Amino acid sequence: MSNPVGHNGHEHELEPQFGLPEPLPETETILWQGSPEWRGLARHVFHVRKLALYFGLILAVRGALLVSDGASVGEAVVDLLWLAPVPLFALGTLLSLAWLTSRTAVYTLTDKRLVMRIGIVLTLTFNLPLRTLRNADLRVDANGSGDIAVQLPDADHVGYLNLWPHARPWHLKHPQPMLRSVPDAAAVARRMVDAWTAATGIAGTGTATAASPAAAPRRASPASHRGAVGALPAH
Repeated sequence: MSNPVGHNGHEHELEPQFGLPEPLPETETILWQGSPEWRGLARHVFHVRKLALYFGLILAVRGALLVSDGASVGEAVVDLLWLAPVPLFALGTLLSLAWLTSRTAVYTLTDKRLVMRIGIVLTLTFNLPLRTLRNADLRVDANGSGDIAVQLPDADHVGYLNLWPHARPWHLKHPQPMLRSVPDAAAVARRMVDAWTAATGIAGTGTATAASPAAAPRRASPASHRGAVGALPAH
């Protein structure tokens, strides 16, 4: 069952098939297509909330120091207004990057592979055959969106910088491609497990951390707030 994303950027209008570098063979079927939610990218990849809090704290401290040094509240406010455009520009830039990343990225799950079309300026496409995937981890937010990281065979190496921000954080030696902030991540993980099982003939299993009440992605739900779940067994 196809679940196409809701936008098709002008720069990708000439794709032979949306989100894919070439038309799929007749024997291959799209099971799901989606893109990252830009708000999730802003929070978890570009850390806009944390930076906003940091800038707000810096401005508050500066205002308090000005008042303690004898400046009036009005003078302190004027001084802070002169400084405000700098953090606002920085936050605006990060929000724009989150939106552009969401706009230009498409994840495609077929019954044979996982395809990641990513890149704002330079478009890259990664084809990951399901039969080669060794493991997958699911992290779900309270709103149901989340991240799905997949582990590649040791012999297959993808540059971390080539993947970023669609890479699992801090896994630099063996980078793991990551579907970031996908809507209804638990349902996508279930489809991935089912597709992997069909492609390999091995039943997908998984274990959940204490933070997640789900026992495996096929049983995961949005209630598994920030739970990490192993989706596919190593083989």
